[in-house]
Amino acid sequence: SPWPGLLSPLTLFAHCTEVVLTQPRSVLGSLEQKVTISCTHSSGNIGSYSVYWYQQRPGSAPTTVIYKDDQRPSGVPSRFSGSIDTSSSAAYLTSSGLQPEDKANDYCQSGYDSNKDTALQTHGEVRSKFPRASLSWVCP
Repeated sequence: SPWPGLLSPLTLFAHCTEVVLTQPRSVLGSLEQKVTISCTHSSGNIGSYSVYWYQQRPGSAPTTVIYKDDQRPSGVPSRFSGSIDTSSSAAYLTSSGLQPEDKANDYCQSGYDSNKDTALQTHGEVRSKFPRASLSWVCP
């Protein structure tokens, strides 16, 4: 084919699946309170995907709080934890004790994960400041 560079992305896109991640518009909590934010995965099979959580404080770029469902990057306070519930196809970000600096926007994102070790490809965007849903294209 004279356009191999064009065919490959089109072929890949043809195998992508639309996934919608739904979060509450806002979650309120008091200082030192335990708070959990949910993220429901439209596939009904969240166990086949890796979930990532990002936190964006006002005036700052987003930072990763949780990756691969429940892994916390170095430097992220231990009060943050991630979990998934395969029966409800939902992911959760929990803060065991809210602090003033936790006032932020938190976003979930998922990526197709063939062996739960390496995220192969993730495409998505946050659609509003306080999203109810963000759309992802996940490509095995």
